[in-house]
Amino acid sequence: MAKFLLELSSVFLFLLIPLSSQLDEVFFPGFKGAGTNLTLNRAAVIQKNGILQLTNQTNRLVGHAFYSSPFQFKNSSSGKVFSFSASFALVTVPVFYKLGGHGLAFTIATSKDPKGLPSQYLGLLNSSDLGNLSNHLFAVEFDTVQDFEFGDINDNHVGIDLNSLVSNKSETAGYYTDDSGVTRKDLNLSGGTPIMTWVDYDSAANLLTVTLSASSTKPRKPLLSFPVDLSPILEDYMYIGFSASTGLLSSSHYILGWSFKINGPARSLDLSSLPQLPGPKKSPTKLIIGVTVPVVLITLSAVAIGVYLYRKIKNADIIEAWELEIGPHRYSYQELKKATRGFKDRELLGQGGFGRVYKGTLPSSKTQVAVKRISHESKQGLREFVSEIASIGRLRHRNLVQLFGWCRRGGDLLLVYDYMANGSLDKYLFDQPETILTWEQRFKIINGVASALLYLHEGYEQVVIHRDVKASNVLLDNEMNGRLGDFGLARLYEHGANPSTTRVVGTLGYLAPELPRTGKATPSSDVYAFGALMLEVVCGRRPIEPKALPEELVLVDWVWDKYREARLLEVVDPKLNGEYDEEEVVMVLKLGLICCNDVPNSRPSMKHLVMFLEGEVELPESLKKPGGGNSQNHEGFDEFLFNSFASSSYGKMSASSDTGTHFPSFNTTSPHSLLHARGETR
Repeated sequence: MAKFLLELSSVFLFLLIPLSSQLDEVFFPGFKGAGTNLTLNRAAVIQKNGILQLTNQTNRLVGHAFYSSPFQFKNSSSGKVFSFSASFALVTVPVFYKLGGHGLAFTIATSKDPKGLPSQYLGLLNSSDLGNLSNHLFAVEFDTVQDFEFGDINDNHVGIDLNSLVSNKSETAGYYTDDSGVTRKDLNLSGGTPIMTWVDYDSAANLLTVTLSASSTKPRKPLLSFPVDLSPILEDYMYIGFSASTGLLSSSHYILGWSFKINGPARSLDLSSLPQLPGPKKSPTKLIIGVTVPVVLITLSAVAIGVYLYRKIKNADIIEAWELEIGPHRYSYQELKKATRGFKDRELLGQGGFGRVYKGTLPSSKTQVAVKRISHESKQGLREFVSEIASIGRLRHRNLVQLFGWCRRGGDLLLVYDYMANGSLDKYLFDQPETILTWEQRFKIINGVASALLYLHEGYEQVVIHRDVKASNVLLDNEMNGRLGDFGLARLYEHGANPSTTRVVGTLGYLAPELPRTGKATPSSDVYAFGALMLEVVCGRRPIEPKALPEELVLVDWVWDKYREARLLEVVDPKLNGEYDEEEVVMVLKLGLICCNDVPNSRPSMKHLVMFLEGEVELPESLKKPGGGNSQNHEGFDEFLFNSFASSSYGKMSASSDTGTHFPSFNTTSPHSLLHARGETR
């Protein structure tokens, strides 16, 4: 009996040895048989050859692969994070050369399945939890799309992320080729070739380093060195693994091998011994060339020519050389025809002067989209329009309707947008809407559109003038968030440059008065239209209401008259039944009047408006309405700021703030009648 117990205890000790080693080390020179030790979520799979695939080349995917057991990362007595080391080989294969997305990340997280979104969120976080200290998230991102929302330096960078996707430090992917760390060679993260990576944290020195290489040899100098104490970031027990995502652009993200160690260097990985991705398949052209039998060659050629001519005649889906230089994703006409069930009327969401919009479901990813079909007679104009759309397609903001891609067929241009389930804002405001928006929903929508316009004017690499801000171009998603859409009239120019003169376009009631005179759309003219939008959201009526009494015909004039009579709340939408925050309503109405100022430099910027809406700056108790006059007789917005606030305690505080800049105030010259805003209308 004693001998049996001794043998049994030996068995238990033998079983405990690998279990205890798993608590501080991972070693996968390929992932065959690793399924029991890895938790795979969403799109992640282990291929037969032992390669871990996080995503495939499908739009808007997320893939997670985490070690199944948590690791102890902190000294239980001191609370200090242990040193750790990781090594892994990654490969990213984009759908199109140099056009991949969005990236992958080595991650230390509190969960094996983070509830993150695809696209720029890399499957780790979402728009509501960015930067939260409660995230306890550490990640090294390998990002192949430049997201201006997160301040990305380019579309091929490595970044260190702590509780956010705004990297604490980032560098263009590359490595140092000499011991002195002077000569550097860039790496293409989307090049389809293996990249070795080392992530090392020195707890004693509070130093994190990230090193890349095209070979198994680790360079002496790391690509990134970041002083940081991870003790406040990591909890006692954490999960380690990888997360990847795709978006409008997509890539297959792979991990060939992975090594990890607590309190010691991770075991080395040899690229030559890791499983390899299969080489590219031979193209049909090479196969045809390789065929030696003349009969087969002639037959295949005849079939290919026949199919080509048939498709050319039937669909006219011809791609010209200039189109290959345009991003974002180009869809085939057949794909969009299938998505919209042949552009049937029953799939029609709406139509206007610039085309018809259809609901569709992309057959490959089952993603719901809105397809806008626009006709254009001029080939040169179409080319310029497509180029403009390509620039706008890179915009990334949670309150913008995202452009997925496009298609050209003859004189038709098809634009593919994110589908907004709740339609446009105007159907919830005017006439007799079926659903009445609460004040909380309306205020949230106003804030969302303001944030989007601020991004367009100041947060993107170029200045983007929307030129058609109105209720019908504000779309509502599943959570009733306001998203600004329809960039068919938008114009871009470089920061610091003057916008060029163009023909006057827009919608009557939203046109700034200077547009017919100057022909120059500016951020200030967008502000004017946003002011009209704010007033109609509060009042529940259009900027110009033909059915109204004569004195109520023009919304901004009517609101101003009620304000002057100290009866401002009488303009609030009666459908709210008096259920609203009076201070917020008054603030929005005042801001609407200020934005609808005749004089462009007397209007606030979107940055100022966001500060007001978020409560960073308070409005004065009263507005003044001086007489008319030309623009030379009016103070600028910033000048009036100082004059209006200098005598108040709040103004003194603002003028002497640490930033050294003045908070905005107003020059509330007379809002002009919107009937004076003439020009080309839609």
